[in-house]
Amino acid sequence: MAATAREDGASGQERGQRGCEHYDRGCLLKAQQTCEECSTLFGEYYCDICHLFDKDKKQYHCENCGICRIGPKEDFFHCLKCNLCLAMNLQGRHKCIENVSRQNCPICLEDIHTSRVVAHVLPCGHLLHRTCYEEMLKEGYRCPLCMHSAFDMTRYWRQLDAEVAQTPMPSEYQNMTVDILCNDCNGRSTVQYHILGMKCKICESYNTAQAGGCSFSLDQQ
Repeated sequence: MAATAREDGASGQERGQRGCEHYDRGCLLKAQQTCEECSTLFGEYYCDICHLFDKDKKQYHCENCGICRIGPKEDFFHCLKCNLCLAMNLQGRHKCIENVSRQNCPICLEDIHTSRVVAHVLPCGHLLHRTCYEEMLKEGYRCPLCMHSAFDMTRYWRQLDAEVAQTPMPSEYQNMTVDILCNDCNGRSTVQYHILGMKCKICESYNTAQAGGCSFSLDQQ
């Protein structure tokens, strides 16, 4: 490593040595991967922009992100709208939200953009740390920000169809209807009330919430 020693008469031994015998603490340093005198390797990976030294983890520097990321580089692309490097299998297959990576993870409230934990993109476009996403699925299936389903629930909705069909409501509730709001398509509809769930008439999702009071047909009033 290139260095210009201070003219203070202090020896390398008095100031302490770091890295190799040619590096004196307190010198003016030019950061580089190896020592110019003895070729000692200071880091398997070195970025001359971030001045980052590290073990080889297939890192690469992303100019758009402004930081180094763990690769390999060919497995990732930079989404200009989301402003984040994402896995190649998401290219053209995810919903973009402007600068979404600059928001904190809604689960742990920690930064997503500079995190070493891979970001998981939900169908709604919001981001979570992958580890936070996996923990979230143990408790629920909806985005903590917008309540949209966090993955394709079609198979589960069809199972719920069968359960609803096999579970008739008591006679006094059979003609009760309610207004609902769908968290998946944002549509509103009026449907028959059922204790197991109310199915959206537009997208057939059960990810719904009651949006009004109950009503009965005239022959039940």
